[in-house]
Parts: sequence; C-alpha cells; structure tokens
Amino acid sequence: MASSKKKSTMRRRLVSAWISTVISLSLVLLLIGMGALLMVNAKAVSDYFKESLQVSVLLKEHVNEEEALAWESKLASVPGIRSTRFISREEGVEEMSRMLGQDFLDVFETAPVPISIDVSLEAAYVSSDSLAVIKETLAESPLVEEVVYQTSLVDALNANLQKISLGLAVLVALLLFISFVLIANVVRLELFSRRFTIYTMHLVGATAGFIRAPFVGRAALQGLFAALVAILLLIGGLYVIRDSFAQLFNIFTLESLLTVMGVMLCCGVLICTVSTFIVVSRMVGYNRDKLYAY
Repeated sequence: MASSKKKSTMRRRLVSAWISTVISLSLVLLLIGMGALLMVNAKAVSDYFKESLQVSVLLKEHVNEEEALAWESKLASVPGIRSTRFISREEGVEEMSRMLGQDFLDVFETAPVPISIDVSLEAAYVSSDSLAVIKETLAESPLVEEVVYQTSLVDALNANLQKISLGLAVLVALLLFISFVLIANVVRLELFSRRFTIYTMHLVGATAGFIRAPFVGRAALQGLFAALVAILLLIGGLYVIRDSFAQLFNIFTLESLLTVMGVMLCCGVLICTVSTFIVVSRMVGYNRDKLYAY
C-alpha cells in the first residue's frame, strides 16, 4: 500500500512537472517567436521607422501655390526622396490650430504659416551625412526659406535600432538557456523515479541508445506540443494587436511568419531532445553508488 501510494504521488509530480514545463516552454517559445519575427523582418522594420521620418521644407512667404506645386513635382528627381506631401497655408493653419488652440492667430495681423512640403526619404538616406547633403540640395532653391529636421532624432533612431537588434539576440540566447534548464530539471525528476530500472537495463546488456530512445521520443513530442501552443498564442496575439499597428503589420509577410513558425517548432523539439539526451546519457553512465547518491 505504501509503495503504491508513493508511486501515485511520484506519478502526480511527474504529470504536474510535465504540464508546468509545457506551459513554461510555450511561453519561452512565444518570446523566442516574437524576437524571431522582429529579427526576420529587422531590415523591413528599420526601413519602416526610417521612412516615417519627415523633412519639412518651409517656403518663402511670397511663394504661391502654383509655384510651390511646380517645384514639388521636380523633387521626384532628387536622389533619396521617396515621396512628398504638399501642405497649403490653410492646412498649415488648421494643424497649428489643433496644436496651439483656435485663438493662436489673434496675436498676428496675417497668418504666419507658410506653404510647406513634407519630404519622406528612402531608408538608405536617413543618416546624418545623407540628410545634410539633401538639405543642402533643397536649400539651393530660391523658393525655400528653411529645411527642418531633427538631427538628434535621426542619430537616436539609428543607434536605438542597433541596440534593439543586439538586445533581441541576447534575449533569445538567454531564453534558450532557460529552456534547457527547465527541460533538464523535469527529465531529472522522471529519471529519479526510474534510476534503478535504467541501471538494471544497463546490466542486462541494453545499450545507451536503447535506454535513451523512449525518453528522447517523449521529449520530442513534448517540445512539438509546446511549440504548437506557442504558435497559437503568437497568432492570437498578432490578431489582437493588428488594428493598433496596422501599418507595421503590412511589413510582416506570410513567408516571414511561416519561417518564424518553423523556427519555433525546431527550437521546441531541439531544446527538449538535446537537453533530455544530455541528462539521460549522464544517468546511463552512473554506477550503483552514484545512483544512490543521486
């Protein structure tokens, strides 16, 4: 009776440990999947943020809309310029009113807002050196009063994108290490209850590969199940937040998403099988004294 109760308790512990490991591994794989999704699309995401940066070209007060539109049409031939947006005086006044309040014009006799053109650049040209060249090119026109952009913002954007890429790589490596530790602990718990059975199998001539096979097979299934759970969580998370980041989600292609899913499946199976293989191989090599001390 005591032996049966002990086995039942050990079985419950193993089941609980298996479930907790699947949940933990699924969450780890979810984070790995999110990191991998960003890394796979790193250049596209970087280009998206860079191309969102705008250069404001303020025209002189005497410039009318016909002259401004004619000059804007010529900007397409300037290297590095991706698109332009014409902002009339009326649109400028509306934007300023939204920012400063409806009564901000009361202190002026005439509207102080000039015609302007917002310029979006190609991602490759969003750097301090390239922006300086483009600014000089735009400022050469007699219609231009000032070319405005935030140099500090450009430098911070480029520096932060590099830091984010490095941080994601470190995070993924750390998560992989945590996963190996989690699986190794669960395998040790299962082997503890079967350590003498393994030793007996080893004495009667069972090879290390024969002993390892069932453990590694179960570990592969565990990793596959955890990866499928993580993939469902990732898809669900993307579905929930897609409206909040609609423009950014245009960057994520089906091909990149399938690649990330494949990475998650491979990581789940590989993490479980490798960690299990290492632990079982070590256990098979133990003698009787080490098993008692285990």
